Amino acid sequence: MTQTVDVDHDARRTLDLLGPAPDNWVPDYPGIDHNVLIVGGGQTGCAFAFALGRAGIGRVSVIDAAADASKAGVWLNRARMNKLRTPKTLVGPEGGLPGLSFRAWYEARFGAASYQEIDRIPRERWAEYLAWYREFLDVPIRYGTRLVRIEPKDTHFALHLERGGSTHVETARKIVLCNGVAGNGGAFVPAVLQSLPAQLVAHTSDAIDFAALRGKSVAVLGGAASAFDATATALEAGAGEVHLFARRTTLAATPVSRARAYPGAYDNYFDLPDALRWAQALRFKRSGSTAPPDSIERVTRFENFHLHLGAQWASASEAAGQIEADVAGESFRFDFAIAGTGYFVNPAARPELADFASHILLWRDQYTPSKEDSDDGLGAHPYLGQALEYREKVAGEAPYLKHIHVYNPAGFVSAGVPVGDVPSMKRDIPAVVRRISRDLFLADIDLHAKRLAAEVPPEFDESAYASSVWRNETSNA
Repeated sequence: MTQTVDVDHDARRTLDLLGPAPDNWVPDYPGIDHNVLIVGGGQTGCAFAFALGRAGIGRVSVIDAAADASKAGVWLNRARMNKLRTPKTLVGPEGGLPGLSFRAWYEARFGAASYQEIDRIPRERWAEYLAWYREFLDVPIRYGTRLVRIEPKDTHFALHLERGGSTHVETARKIVLCNGVAGNGGAFVPAVLQSLPAQLVAHTSDAIDFAALRGKSVAVLGGAASAFDATATALEAGAGEVHLFARRTTLAATPVSRARAYPGAYDNYFDLPDALRWAQALRFKRSGSTAPPDSIERVTRFENFHLHLGAQWASASEAAGQIEADVAGESFRFDFAIAGTGYFVNPAARPELADFASHILLWRDQYTPSKEDSDDGLGAHPYLGQALEYREKVAGEAPYLKHIHVYNPAGFVSAGVPVGDVPSMKRDIPAVVRRISRDLFLADIDLHAKRLAAEVPPEFDESAYASSVWRNETSNA
């Protein structure tokens, strides 16, 4: 007889021990559709939906521009690494509940010994876990729904949402932007590539048809992990040759962010002086983002991989359907070019933020470094509060900004971690949920004062204890 094994036993037991989620305690407002709108249904959007529910905050909605779950997030789309770049032991969307963790999920399916054998989490396993997490916790996501404009009102936001080619308006009191690496800016494509025909160039954030590159000559610009992952994917798809061009004369190999990866620095990062936070961000940028050793090994095993160091592209043009490039005094011809050059931060570049981008306090508005430590890119990051909320450039001109929480990498300079990735979840998700709870509670303090003063019926009367009341001998006589 076959024995049925409940692989989700630990997860079910965890929820059972937690008990049911609290009832929604946030008073309804006429004309308000959502207490919180979460933009992005990936790993953090789902984690926020669960955490807000456990905090008793109802009327939370999650939207995602992707057509369906398989196209949402990065893990089955533009992420091309074999393994996650972070340690497998980090707290993720489970929020400190072991039964909902990746380890519990993985061991239930593949065994504890298998978990011990993996050094980092395989990307596709992580995607499977996130799908399970979403389905197991029954997180509802409205796919095919894009936020195109946030319009501030006196007490809420009017949200212009696009779905199926038409736009409609919904309202919300709070917004959490879980919209990925381009959520406060966009993909950075070097100027030298921007004049080339679109069919000859892609950014690593794009959906690239790597099978079409079979037998082709491919150029990849960039020296960090995404560039190496795109290079490896092209080589594994059968590209004829792939040349990777890095501006640095040596590859970045020192993960300087590990110097602050301990609880004291992590937990108290927002309390550091601005000068120290700026210095940390600048140190990281100048040291360079490192590709994991296995990402480098993945490409160097191919004889048709060629690495160019200190190689800045001087010019590029289209010639007979190919790219003709001048790089460090050499001429090259390629069939296709991929920009693995990261992302820029600029809230004004996002149409949904256009109504108020000029009011957002940026790091360049708040902190002035020395001339030798200035950096325009870092200065363009929003200067966020401890709950990752936007702050006003001029006090009193845009008080609604504190109700928009930025859970994407634009928070890096402020938070010290790549916000939206696993390292940010343990500290920042609870902080944002606590702030949302506090703001919603205090906004309705008069109503809550009445509720706190409400009559509470007694559970028993004097008859329950009358027979046991002590009576002294005098009274007995």
